[in-house]
Amino acid sequence: MAALSATCGAQTAALQPIAQFPLASGSIAIDRHAEPQKPFTVAGECGMFVGQQDGSFEAWLFPIKLLSHFRIRADVQGYTVPIDVNDAAAEIEVHPDRTTITYSHIAFTIRETLFATQCGAEGSGGVMALFQISSVAPMKLTFSFTPEIKRMWPAPNFNAPDPEWVPQGSSGYYILHTDSSALAGAVALPGAQPGILAPYQERPKFWPLQFVLNFDPHRDSGKYFPLLMAAGSTPQTATKAALTAQLADLDVHAAKLYQQTADYYAHFFDHRLIAETPDPRFDQAFRWAELSIDQLRVRHGSETGLVAGFYSSGDSDRPGFGWFFGRDTLFTLFAINSYGDFSLSRSALDFLIARQRADGKIMHEYSQTAELTDWSKLPYEYAAADSTPLFLMAMEDYVNTSGDIAFLQQNWAAVQKAWTFETTHDSDGDGIYDNAQGTGWVESWPSGMPHQEIYLASLDQQASGAYARLAGLMHQPDAAQAAGARAQKIATTIEREYAGPMYAFSRNPDGSLDKTATIYPSIAWWDGHFSLKQPDAMFTRWASHEFSTDWGTRDLGDHEAFYNPISYHQGSVWPLFTGWTSLAEYRTGRSLSGYAHLMQNLNLTWAQDLGAVTELLSGAYFQPFGRSTTHQLWSSAMVLTPAIRGLFGLGFDAQQNAITVDPHLPADWDHATLRHVPAGSHAVDLTFQREGAVLLVRASGNQVKLLGPNGTAGKNGELRIPLPGVEVAIPHDLPLPGASTQQLKVLSQQSTAHSLTLELEAQGGSSYDLPLRLNGVKGAIHTENATASDGKLHIAFPAGESYQKQNVKVSW
Repeated sequence: MAALSATCGAQTAALQPIAQFPLASGSIAIDRHAEPQKPFTVAGECGMFVGQQDGSFEAWLFPIKLLSHFRIRADVQGYTVPIDVNDAAAEIEVHPDRTTITYSHIAFTIRETLFATQCGAEGSGGVMALFQISSVAPMKLTFSFTPEIKRMWPAPNFNAPDPEWVPQGSSGYYILHTDSSALAGAVALPGAQPGILAPYQERPKFWPLQFVLNFDPHRDSGKYFPLLMAAGSTPQTATKAALTAQLADLDVHAAKLYQQTADYYAHFFDHRLIAETPDPRFDQAFRWAELSIDQLRVRHGSETGLVAGFYSSGDSDRPGFGWFFGRDTLFTLFAINSYGDFSLSRSALDFLIARQRADGKIMHEYSQTAELTDWSKLPYEYAAADSTPLFLMAMEDYVNTSGDIAFLQQNWAAVQKAWTFETTHDSDGDGIYDNAQGTGWVESWPSGMPHQEIYLASLDQQASGAYARLAGLMHQPDAAQAAGARAQKIATTIEREYAGPMYAFSRNPDGSLDKTATIYPSIAWWDGHFSLKQPDAMFTRWASHEFSTDWGTRDLGDHEAFYNPISYHQGSVWPLFTGWTSLAEYRTGRSLSGYAHLMQNLNLTWAQDLGAVTELLSGAYFQPFGRSTTHQLWSSAMVLTPAIRGLFGLGFDAQQNAITVDPHLPADWDHATLRHVPAGSHAVDLTFQREGAVLLVRASGNQVKLLGPNGTAGKNGELRIPLPGVEVAIPHDLPLPGASTQQLKVLSQQSTAHSLTLELEAQGGSSYDLPLRLNGVKGAIHTENATASDGKLHIAFPAGESYQKQNVKVSW
C-alpha cells in the first residue's frame, strides 16, 4: 500500500460524534445469541453491509466495494490484556430497519448498529454504522479495515487505493484515492485519530487502515460514533472537496437518515399482504420474506431492478449474486404480485424489457457495472433459455393480479417479440422450445448437457397458455387461438415423450430419454393452468426420504448413480425446488406434504442469515453450503408463493374483480386472516373460520367476488367450503445443524366422505402422536394401524433399519 500523507483538508466544520437518538421498536425483531460463523446482511437500494455475526463486515456503496475485514480491538485502562472485540460478540438483533451486534465484556459493552439509508437524488445513499459505547474505565478502541475502492466485477479496477489522512480539528478522515480521477472514496469515524502510518521508508507490506478512538466514559457516554462512508464515480464526485462534503452531510443528518429508513419500514405493511394465524412464527416469517425481497431492490441509474441475492465477496469483487437476474426476478414476481407490490413488479418488468434482445430473448444476468464493460461480448446476459417463457408467464400473472391492462398495452410489442422468439427456436422439430437457446435449468450434467429438459418444455407449455390469454385481453382472437392450440399440442407431446412412473428429466437429440429421477417436473404445476397426467408415483417419491430431507427437497433422488449431496445440481437442497414441490402438492390435494415442505422453507428464516432464506443446502446434512448466497431472492419468494397460492389457495382475476379461494389450513389452525389481499385496484381482508364441518371464508367490503374451489360464487362476500370429516396435523420443526433426515414423511393422503387414508414413512421403531381434528363427525371413529384418543392419532412404525412404511386409515 502506498504511503499515507497528511494534508490540511477542506475548510468544513469538523466531523463530530452525534447525540444518541432512539431507534425504532418493532414486533418482528429477531434476537439471538451471535454465532460468529453465521452471516448477516443489511441492504438497501444503494448499498449494503455483508458480514459475519462476530461483527466483521464489508461495506458497499453500489456498485463500489468501499472497505472490508472491519474489526475492533480494545485496550482498557488498567486491564493489561488486549481484547479482540469481535471475539466478544454476544448478541445479534435484526430489525427491518437495522441490525445491531452487541459485544459484551466485563469492562465494556459496545453496540454496533448498521442500517441502509434511503436512496437520494441520482441514487446517492448507502449505509452507515453507529457505535454506542459504555465502559467502566477509559479505553482505546482500534477499528481496523482493508480499504478497497473496487467496482463490482467485471468492471476494470485499479491498484490498491492510496489513503490520505485529512486532519480536521482533533480528528480527521481518510480519502481513498485510486489511479483514476473518476473513482475515489472517503471513510470517517468522528473523534478518532489514524492508526498505523507506515512511512515511505518501510518495506512494502500490507497494513490495515485504522481509526483509533480514545473513549472516556465520563466525556463520551451518550454519543453515537458513526462510521461515515462516501464514494465518487465521476471526476466531479471523486474530488476531495466533494467527498468531504458528503461526509459532512452524512454526519449532520445521521439521525434524519436513520429516521427515513425507520419510517419506510414502519409503514411497509400498510398495503402489502400479511397473515394473522394461530402460528406467530408463520406470521413473522411471512413478513420477513416480503422484507427480504424488498431489500434486494437495487437502484441502477434511474431504474430499479432486483438482484438475485447477497453474500460477502471475500477477497473478490462480486458479492454473492449481486447482479440483476432475469429468471430469479421472474419467479419472484409471482410472490410480489401475490402480496400486492405492483409498483415493484412494474419496475422489475421494465428493467428486463429495457434489456430484451432485438430478437425477443429476455436477459438472464446483468452486472451492476455492465455499462463499464463490453457486456455484449461476455457470455452472461442471454445465457439461459428459461427467462423468455417465464417473462410471458409473469406478465400474465401481473395483469391478472393488478388488472393493469394499460401496462400490457404499453409493452405489447415486447410481449410479441418474446413470443416470436419462443415459437421460432425449436431445433428438432417437435414443436417445443429447447435448450439450444441456452441452459434450461441445469448448467452442468454428468452425461452431457440436455437437449430438451422437461423443465423447459413445461415452461413452454405454460408460456403458450399465458400468451393465449394475454392475446385475448388484447382482442387478438386469432393469435389467442393459435397460442392455445400450441399449448395443447405441447401438453400432448410432453405426455407422449416424457411420461412414465417418473417423468423423464430430458430428451436427447436422437429421441432417447434421460430417465434420471429429478424434482424438475414439479414446475408443471407452477401457474395453475397445466399439470402432468400421470403424477402419482412421482409425487410419492418426492414426498419420501428419497427426495425429501427434513429441510427441503433434493433436486435428484438419492438412489441415482451420480447422486452427490454436495453438488450444485445433482443432489443438493434448494428452497426454490422445495417451493415448486410444495405448490404442486397443494394443487394436487397433497396438502400434508405440501405443508411440510412450505414450513421447511419458512423455518429457514431463522437458520442462517436471520430474516432471509439461503440459496442451497447439503442433501445429506442440515447445513447450508459455504458458498450459498445467504440472502437469496427466490428462496424468500418460495415462502410466500406456496403459502398464498397453496396453503390459502388464492387465485387472482382482476379483470373479473374476483378472487378464487381453495384453502388448506393446517388441522391445528381454527382461524386465519389475510389482510390487504390484492384485488386489482382494491385490497380486501379475507378471514377464514372453522365452523363445524365448514370453513367459512369472508371478504371485507363488497369490492370483489369470491369463488370457491369448484368455481362456485360466494354470496354476500362469503364462501362456505366443506371440510373433510377428519384431519391430522404433522410436525414441522427443522432439525439441529448437522442432522441427517429422520422425520416423518406423508407419502400420500386420500379423503372420502367417511375416511382418511394416509401412507406414511418414518424411522423404524419410532412413534408419533399427531393432533387429530374432527369436523362435524357424529359417532365413533375407527382406526387401522393407529389408535385415537385425547385428540391425538397415535402411530407406531415397524422396527427396522432406516425408514419403514405404515398405512393408516381413520373412518367414521
